[in-house]
Amino acid sequence: VSAPQGGCGYNVACCHHMNVCALGSLGLVKRYTNTVLGNALVILAFKVDKSLRRQCNYYFLNLAISDFLVVRAFCIPVYIPYILTGRWTLGRGLCKLWLVMDYLLCSASVFSIVLISYDRFLSVTRAVSYRARQSMTHQAIINMTAVWVLAFVLYGPAIIFWELVVGRSRVPKDECFAEFYYSWYFLLSASMLEFFSPFISVAFFNLSIYLSIRRRRLHSREAQLHLQASEPASAQGEGIPLSHNWGFGIKLAKIAKSLAIIVCVFAICWAPYTLLMIIRAACRGRCIQHHWYEVTFWLLWLNSAINPFLYPLCHSSFRRAFSKILCPKRHTTPPSSIKCCWKEQKYC
Repeated sequence: VSAPQGGCGYNVACCHHMNVCALGSLGLVKRYTNTVLGNALVILAFKVDKSLRRQCNYYFLNLAISDFLVVRAFCIPVYIPYILTGRWTLGRGLCKLWLVMDYLLCSASVFSIVLISYDRFLSVTRAVSYRARQSMTHQAIINMTAVWVLAFVLYGPAIIFWELVVGRSRVPKDECFAEFYYSWYFLLSASMLEFFSPFISVAFFNLSIYLSIRRRRLHSREAQLHLQASEPASAQGEGIPLSHNWGFGIKLAKIAKSLAIIVCVFAICWAPYTLLMIIRAACRGRCIQHHWYEVTFWLLWLNSAINPFLYPLCHSSFRRAFSKILCPKRHTTPPSSIKCCWKEQKYC
């Protein structure tokens, strides 16, 4: 992500009044708590329940780690004193380290979402070979490593070496933001890899998943109709129950809804910030009021709080692991009576 004053894009210089800072801090604390708890629960579940250690679940772990570090270890702990004082007092070296980690973690989160969508796509379109590879966790580790390498290469070298290439620094001593803050051509190029390509990929994979499931269900329904037509006349009177056809439509609607939510949340959280970032750089900050940019900034970090509820919680294996952690007493009861915290769904 591109940020004028650090952490994913908030301009501290525009925070003149303490009441504005206080309100921003309160919202920050709420998002901080939700994100830490949600992602920490995913990481803890992966550690506690060994049955989760399958290739597909490693990608959820990767997403949780990147989102957890965004708010727990690097971004927000350093960002809070910066937003309250309006001055960067930690030196240029720590500023660059903070920016590198901030951009790295946010980009890794985006690429992890793409990887999860691609993994789901393979699970539906190549189900047989996909199941055979679930025990081969080395491939998942390779893919996870590639995500982090690509996330670093996207912004890391530019943050570290930009001022050496141009010959001077544009960042005041009491501020902390990337040197390419007003370089629209660089931001546009980076955004193609950080948002536009991932968004198209996520939309394509999830649309393909829906069409594949719909096609399979239609084929299954046609096979049942064909089997019914080939039965004796005395047996045809039973027909296919109306409830079966109704249930078929309901299941497809639920699948379409859940997949659409995934795509829309990603777009809503990232598109406004990405577009305003490019426009702002092109007009050097003179054509966009700061409060609009601030709204898009909060949406960006909000994505890290939503992800653990949007992805791991939609899988029964993670919900079972969460029930072991949060409701250990109920876990000793029969599985049919465990309704600890989440409603079971066949597909999410």
